[in-house]
Amino acid sequence: MKVGIIVGSIREGRRGLGVGKWVLERASERREAEFELIDLKEFDVPLLTSRTLPSVANKQYGSENVRRWSAAIDACDAYIFVTPEYNHGLPGAFKNAVDTLGPEWTGKPVGFVSYGSVEGIRAAEQWRQVVVNFSMVDVRAQVSLSNFTEFADDGTPTPRPQREIDLKALLDQLLDAARRAAR
Repeated sequence: MKVGIIVGSIREGRRGLGVGKWVLERASERREAEFELIDLKEFDVPLLTSRTLPSVANKQYGSENVRRWSAAIDACDAYIFVTPEYNHGLPGAFKNAVDTLGPEWTGKPVGFVSYGSVEGIRAAEQWRQVVVNFSMVDVRAQVSLSNFTEFADDGTPTPRPQREIDLKALLDQLLDAARRAAR
């Protein structure tokens, strides 16, 4: 089983990559699955302008960047979205990248690690409304980090101890959902 830990921010000075690496470090201690960090910024996914709906494109995309993104996402059995909250919502570049694909997401489990001024909770809740369109199973447990209390001055995550417990619960639920989906 392979779980993609997707860093959904592409901004300069972003905190998401550090959060993604923290999640990967903790998740890699588990033996039930392989975990891979997928950094959205590395794919440079263009704006979705294709006339063909991704859901019916049969994974045949016109952009090489989208084809690479598709292959990375399709190779996973489950996902952890590492998402910031921007302006009380989910980040536009990440939403565009998700919308650019279709069947790669269908029916796969997803969990959320969010961060922001109010711990990114609103972004995670908005993601739950989006992923249901792909028949994805979102797990209840989530990790939410405060920009004000859980990052060092240089942007390095400094999660409080409860976050380790939260992440364990998220991983337990996500891996269980992935096993059920594989049956």
